[in-house]
Amino acid sequence: MVAVPNDGDALLVWIVEDNAKLRRDLAVLIEAEADLSCPVSASSCEDALAALAEEPPPDVVLMDLGLPGMSGIEGTARLHSLSPATRVVVLTVHAEDESVFDAICAGACGYLLKPSAPEEIVAAVRQAARGAAPMNAYIASKVLAMFTRLAPARAHDDYGLTRRERDILQLLVDGLTMRQIAHRLAVSYHTVDTHLRNVYAKLHVRTRTSAVAKALREKLI
Repeated sequence: MVAVPNDGDALLVWIVEDNAKLRRDLAVLIEAEADLSCPVSASSCEDALAALAEEPPPDVVLMDLGLPGMSGIEGTARLHSLSPATRVVVLTVHAEDESVFDAICAGACGYLLKPSAPEEIVAAVRQAARGAAPMNAYIASKVLAMFTRLAPARAHDDYGLTRRERDILQLLVDGLTMRQIAHRLAVSYHTVDTHLRNVYAKLHVRTRTSAVAKALREKLI
């Protein structure tokens, strides 16, 4: 582990990386920025956690996942527990869903893949310090896909649609106009209009297209 003085004004960025050359390169990259400082660069999570007892907590940590001893995921969780304000940005070769999911669940706010461009890493550090969640496009797409898969299916009656409102929604999906729906259900145009207004309000949409899209997407009919 290497520790260097800090002038007190720059963002504190720690590096946890077992590859010595990459660790040095990252430290040089961070120190070259006037608003960033790298007081600690560690080859393991154990060293980084030990440094918390002696050094001011970092603003941002660049964390590898495939580390000797404690994994980067466990290290992220422990760092997050000991220093909740510290933002952890993963920098790793691991792009599989499980690693991304586990790292985010452990408290990582960002996820970059090696090799990332130096300017991307520096930008990610600043974004993380501001409260953002820096990820490259590939990882961001995986995260969105995971959330989509994990989202609970909405029950058919979650929106409180009545049987008549559901019938009208089905006819909307079938492509009928309001006058055709009125004729099909043997009710007035005004009655259909009232039911549709209720459907839109319950589904939190404003247009027929949005209502149909939501009905199909969430299997409401």
